Amino acid sequence: MTQPRSRPPLVADERTQLVGWLDLQRSLVPWKCEGLAEADAHRVLLPTSPRMTVAGLVSHLRWTEHCWFEVLFLDRPADVNPQFGDVEDADFVVDDVPLAQLVEEYAAQCAVSNEIVAGASLDDVAANTAFRQASLRWILQHMLEETARHVGHLDLLREQLDGAKGYW
Repeated sequence: MTQPRSRPPLVADERTQLVGWLDLQRSLVPWKCEGLAEADAHRVLLPTSPRMTVAGLVSHLRWTEHCWFEVLFLDRPADVNPQFGDVEDADFVVDDVPLAQLVEEYAAQCAVSNEIVAGASLDDVAANTAFRQASLRWILQHMLEETARHVGHLDLLREQLDGAKGYW
């Protein structure tokens, strides 16, 4: 998912703007990881949140995409997603996974999510009746909030690690 880091058009339909803003936030994730040493990607900077590392955040974002678009919206099996297991924050546990692999898996998951979104109406409601039955519109807005919040975390972690900062 090599996407330009640009805002969606100022005047466009709702879908174009929602997906455009989400894709912008998604494109910032690999950019925040570029050139980062492997040890730094896994370095714990917040003693009270030992799983919040750059690598852990990328993994979490990947599994959150899977959760909302595949498991909840399409009602696909949840068993491969660590978010549905018994270990709290298991999707952040990636000590032995290279950052490049995590970024690739995130990009692939975002591509799957975009295919799902392209094939559905914003008014369609999630098929998984056991958890939350939100509209696709709500899910897109939630994913925009979730992704942007964690991009902010990546901003702070990256600046603490090597001083790199910037929005674009």
